[in-house]
Amino acid sequence: MYCPYCRHPDSRVIDSRTGDDGTAIRRRRACPACGRRFTTQETVILTVAKRSGVTEPFNRDKIVRGVRRACQGRPVSEDQLAKLAQQVEDVIRSRGSGEIPSHEVGLAILGPLRELDEVAYLRFASVYRGFESLRDFEQEIAALRAAHVNDARLNEWRPEDAQLRADEEKLRPTGERGTGSAPAAGNRGSRQNGQQPAPAS
Repeated sequence: MYCPYCRHPDSRVIDSRTGDDGTAIRRRRACPACGRRFTTQETVILTVAKRSGVTEPFNRDKIVRGVRRACQGRPVSEDQLAKLAQQVEDVIRSRGSGEIPSHEVGLAILGPLRELDEVAYLRFASVYRGFESLRDFEQEIAALRAAHVNDARLNEWRPEDAQLRADEEKLRPTGERGTGSAPAAGNRGSRQNGQQPAPAS
């Protein structure tokens, strides 16, 4: 590593620390020639392979720019866009591959964008998936509505739950209803024989 001050062709590492959630290593270096110190950062290079066969380094800012166009006029902040781009990068890096097809980047964007803003999601999906007619939009909107219905069903109150509680309550002795606890085994047996439970000594 060349010294940025005197261009000496060597330097000495005096400290190393991880950064960016473990995806980079920052090294503090000292130049043996001029004695000055500087910091370098090492990251694993992630490349994106386009359909044309050309590869280019993964760029988080490019994701932000593309999603920002879809979010134009929507209540989405720059911080939310930055967080989305970080989520996309985390998903891609978790696959453990140094090179990914460009269409997988688009797929990784769709999920977080749908959670962020559904209108922006429709705009982005219409371009990414190449919508050609109103029917394409209708099908995508129907899928979003179905997802909302499924989420609501998971959280809704079910009448059968109340019926089960009512049936359980009827099976309990009169004095124990509503307490949420079953009678002791010995007391229950004496009551079934028509005898009163023995008082505690």
